[in-house]
Amino acid sequence: MTHDTRDLAASRAASGVTFAVTGAASFALSGPFAKGLIQAGWTAGAAVTVRVLIAAAVLAVPTVLTMRGRWHLVHGNIRLIVAYGLIAVAGTQLAYFNAVDRMQVGVAILIEFTCPVAVLGWMWWRHGQRPTRLTVAGAVLAIAGLVLVLDLTSGADLDVLGIAWALGAMVCAAVYWVLSADEGNGLPGLTLAAGGMVVGGLTLLAAGAIGIIPMATSHRDVELAGTELTWWLVLLLLGVVTAALSYVLSIAGSRRLGSRLGSFVGLSEAVFGVLFAWLLLSETPRVVQLLGGALILGGVVAVRLGEPQIEEAPPAGGTP
Repeated sequence: MTHDTRDLAASRAASGVTFAVTGAASFALSGPFAKGLIQAGWTAGAAVTVRVLIAAAVLAVPTVLTMRGRWHLVHGNIRLIVAYGLIAVAGTQLAYFNAVDRMQVGVAILIEFTCPVAVLGWMWWRHGQRPTRLTVAGAVLAIAGLVLVLDLTSGADLDVLGIAWALGAMVCAAVYWVLSADEGNGLPGLTLAAGGMVVGGLTLLAAGAIGIIPMATSHRDVELAGTELTWWLVLLLLGVVTAALSYVLSIAGSRRLGSRLGSFVGLSEAVFGVLFAWLLLSETPRVVQLLGGALILGGVVAVRLGEPQIEEAPPAGGTP
């Protein structure tokens, strides 16, 4: 029984890493796609709002099919879905956009991507899951690698309000990992993602309507990897691959790995972002960025080894 349990835990962890890494890669594609749209005349706010709304539409049908006879789970978790949409989807985007409006993009991303440290602190304070020394060492290594991957330069302009917005994005991202990893509510990950997209998309749309997020679109072709693509195709890929698929995979990974390890595996998004920028936008990575990627990988491995077990065990009869 003990041997079978260990095999099951190992298999669950392996599939969790696969889902989480694939989800991070899907998330990372949003950067080049969005930048291509922005260069074609879109604003970042318009691109991400349509991205989220497309994802909501794509996930609607499979969600309805999945929830047949189980709609009581939605009613019982409506607060969770609203919180996920407002904080994990819309809140992160709103805070990040306001941060980059006042400070360098690399600094804003670095502050937001320190969310795994916040997750460690929350799980220790709220659930008594004290991190091991190896976990802490892995966290330091991963954050150091992130600094190198983002290739931050000295003398960055800092703005107090900008820092506050970036910290807000970090908190929202930490909430995303904690909520994504919770499967004790019985709500399928697909339903959580779809509901969050609806709430988040409508919130972003409202924010654009009242002027919090600038909204502008264009019908010009988008250039990626030296090829001209129609704007609607890029927008469709942005919604289906980098939002619908990525959120579902990330939630599945988090529920297998737990919020602490899942959030650190999610740092691989920065590495994939550099890789895709190289392939699609001809932005060649520097040696220091490749070194940073190696440090992030080493940090994630250390965090994994430092975890005594998967922190949230699958509930009996729960949905993975």
